[in-house]
Amino acid sequence: MTAAPADLIVDQPAVTDGAALWRLAKDSKTLDLNSSYSYLLWCRDFAGTSAVARGADGEPVGFVTGYVRPERPRTLLVWQVAVDSAHRGLGIAAALLDGLAGRLAAERGITDVETTITPGNTASERLFTSFAARHGARVERAVLFPTELFPDGPHDPEVLYRIGPLTDATPTEAH
Repeated sequence: MTAAPADLIVDQPAVTDGAALWRLAKDSKTLDLNSSYSYLLWCRDFAGTSAVARGADGEPVGFVTGYVRPERPRTLLVWQVAVDSAHRGLGIAAALLDGLAGRLAAERGITDVETTITPGNTASERLFTSFAARHGARVERAVLFPTELFPDGPHDPEVLYRIGPLTDATPTEAH
């Protein structure tokens, strides 16, 4: 993993970040884009389980949104991860995930992380498998939502990645 820039600040998003998160998701051209309203709500209602990376100017250059599963209160479900194209390859997504997982392990006792990834999304597959390796966790994969469940046209299946238990909130360098 490449070290994230030294001037990177990872913190909780604020409602005023909602528009920037929407733009980052839109510009990613890979994420399912939600309405701009949903990003504003997310930054209000799920800021505590999400993270934003800010560049030297304080503007968001990346984000991870997530929530704690109601029936599994020690599991963080990561909804979306995006990094501005000019800042990719710098370890920002990994820094966001590590920072969020560490914060939620300390604050809420999180021991597991889940996300869904469509087949062929190698960047996300690498991000989450390297996250698991850094945290000494195993990865289990199973189709969560098959193609036929999506009502809005062709959609690849969503494969659930279950990562856990996290053996240490502080990541170790993967070899």
